[in-house]
Amino acid sequence: MSKAITENEKVRLDSLQAISRILAYCRNHSYGLAIWRDPLTGTTQGVIDFYETEYSEKVLLEEMESGFLFAPYNRNDNPHFIKACVHFVIDSELEFLSGGSYEIQKIREALTKTSDQTSGSTSLNDLTENGREQQEYINLVERAVEAIHAGKFIKVVPSRSRTCKIGSLDIPGLFMALNKTYANAFVSITSTPEHGIWMGASPELLVRLTEGRFFETIALAGTQPYREEVSPGDVAWTQKEIEEQALVSRYIINCFKKIRLREFEEAGPKTVAAGNLIHLKTRFIVDMEATGFSNLGSVMLELLHPTSAICGMPLDAAEKWLKENERYDREFFSGYLGPVNIQDQTSLFVNLRCMKIDNSSVRFFAGAGVTEDSRPEKEWLETEMKMNTLLNVIREHTTDL
Repeated sequence: MSKAITENEKVRLDSLQAISRILAYCRNHSYGLAIWRDPLTGTTQGVIDFYETEYSEKVLLEEMESGFLFAPYNRNDNPHFIKACVHFVIDSELEFLSGGSYEIQKIREALTKTSDQTSGSTSLNDLTENGREQQEYINLVERAVEAIHAGKFIKVVPSRSRTCKIGSLDIPGLFMALNKTYANAFVSITSTPEHGIWMGASPELLVRLTEGRFFETIALAGTQPYREEVSPGDVAWTQKEIEEQALVSRYIINCFKKIRLREFEEAGPKTVAAGNLIHLKTRFIVDMEATGFSNLGSVMLELLHPTSAICGMPLDAAEKWLKENERYDREFFSGYLGPVNIQDQTSLFVNLRCMKIDNSSVRFFAGAGVTEDSRPEKEWLETEMKMNTLLNVIREHTTDL
């Protein structure tokens, strides 16, 4: 479907108008849509799928068409693939990079006639702390620590969700605000007829493939509130946080060992900022051409998900315990999402710091890594900090709390 682009395929709308009208257009026509800002490029892009969102039983990144993967946490559930029937970029104007001439013309006509239905003020209620919710999570962490002491696993990541009622939500405005506030995060809006709208700002890269040659992933763990007066080199990390990050790095290295890959570059751990939080981060890079692993992206994606940073170690035991004890469906939280084979690059991120948006509510999600040294109250506060990644931005756009 790739084609030459002319000046006529540009629409002069600012970013807020473009996101608002494209989202309204796709929702009204039940089209799949993904809009994202990759921190590597800083460019806001999007794809539209005119047909039913496809499912992929087994993800083979190297063989897929251009599009956007949206995968749930449960690895037994199939991911969605939003095919790039149209690919566009939003900068000072909306520009179509690929797609059929007829489809692009139809979208252009619709966008010039559509009003900004999805933008406006934000009204969000029920943000006060729920005491029962807090105690339930503390009890969950206590059971996790008991299971660790009993030798069932060495780490597990219990999570929780929280639902707030909404009167309205300025989705385009929040997307732009997240871009500004969390410059180092993967900021995205995903809309499908089956699952509604999801939005987030994830700091955690899962798999990046560049030019069909370089593979990259990261180990991200340990969480503290960001303090502007403390430089990254002066941050003090506890033994528990250091060990937690080491477990995630070890998990990745063990995945390399399973496929007998010994040549990789490791950098870190380093302290990095992600909006209102800081984490410990280690990068792993592999030259797929030099090592002869041309399909490393697909192989590692299957091995990595779900990572120890969002599930636990050993994987099977932690996964089983969470299924029995969390007692709610994570859905797409802690799954993965991102563009595939777009402009010679694939970038998949763990779906963290995200929210599910329904007509009358917003659902937030967060988890905390639990080890034998965990303190339940502190893990609760960590989930609060993580939820505040989005809540702080929403509060700035709220008109009546």
